[in-house]
Amino acid sequence: MDEKENDAKPQKPVVEITSRKMIEIIKAILIVLLFVIEIVICADAYGKVQPHDYFYIALACCVVLLALEAVNTFVFKNFAAKMTFYALDSALILSICVLTGNSFMSTIYCIILTQCYLSVERFRDKTILFGVSCGIFVISFIAGCLISNPTMNEFDIITGALFGLGVIALDYIVAIFLLKFYRTNLELRLALKEADESRAQLKGVYEELTKTKVYEERNRIAREIHDTAGHSMTTVIMQTEAAKLIIDENPAEAKNRIISANVQARNALEQMRESVHLLAGRGQVRPLKEELEEVFAQTIDGTDVKVRYDLDISQPSQEVYRFIVNTVKELLANGIRHGNATAFYVELKESERFITLLVSDNGAGVKGEIKEGFGLKGIREKAATLNGRCCFTSEEGEGFEVKITFEKEHGND
Repeated sequence: MDEKENDAKPQKPVVEITSRKMIEIIKAILIVLLFVIEIVICADAYGKVQPHDYFYIALACCVVLLALEAVNTFVFKNFAAKMTFYALDSALILSICVLTGNSFMSTIYCIILTQCYLSVERFRDKTILFGVSCGIFVISFIAGCLISNPTMNEFDIITGALFGLGVIALDYIVAIFLLKFYRTNLELRLALKEADESRAQLKGVYEELTKTKVYEERNRIAREIHDTAGHSMTTVIMQTEAAKLIIDENPAEAKNRIISANVQARNALEQMRESVHLLAGRGQVRPLKEELEEVFAQTIDGTDVKVRYDLDISQPSQEVYRFIVNTVKELLANGIRHGNATAFYVELKESERFITLLVSDNGAGVKGEIKEGFGLKGIREKAATLNGRCCFTSEEGEGFEVKITFEKEHGND
């Protein structure tokens, strides 16, 4: 249960977590570096600062500065709070500068400012912080020189201030460049990671689509075989059954029925071969009207079934050609096998916009709701792919009728 809840929670990008950890490490290193510089400053000022009480004040300022900077770095995240602490840091640095005589003041400023650069996101805020810090540094440096070393000439003061400003400016440029480079690198890594994930997802979708297409193709082939073989084999069964019934009374007629069934079986084999060729992409070999007339001839040959038809249509596309032929075969076979039909009427018409196929029989019909089997369901689904619609109607003892209509532009080349 806990694992599922954890999976449901939004996960932060690994790159973002890595970036924060790296910045925290850099901040910790800067705190350690500040501690080292303060030790150097205190060691250098020990024995030089008079009266000696000033040294302890400077030492206390260093300890407080280190503590405030550690709290500011690892505890407070709010920008306003950080700036408040930075103001306190500036006051402490000014005190240390005045008490110890400016030793390593620019270095301390660089450490404090770098900490702030890491915490501030916007470039404008970093620049304002840099400008304000330069002004505070100049004031603290001059004040420290005048108080701790009154004999220092103006040239040395100006030179020292400019040198310190140069160090602070160099720290600003390097820090901004490195931060920009580091964050750009992280963004690129994140973009590459997202691209890899998207590629993996697209690969999965492609595989699913491929499986779907294979499934659809299998169903199409199954319908082709079902429609093609089903019709002819129904006729073969009817003829052999009739021959079996009359073989004792009328052997000659039974023989004719068996011969006819043999011909039908051969035709079924040939139709199977033609279906395979059509599935492989070979075009139809004769006009649709002739193909349908051959289907009707095979149906009535050697049987008592009658077929009337009215066919008035131009040659359609290969897809519609197969659909119409297979549909007629399926409906004739269904009518004979399930409805015991002995007569059919087939009408195929085209208007300015539509093609209409109508097949009706005089079979037993259906009592109650029509249940669609594999054949009828396949007809409806295929008609839908041609932007068509099917209507199945039947009543018990009144036969079965199928009407299919689809737009003409989907039916003609």
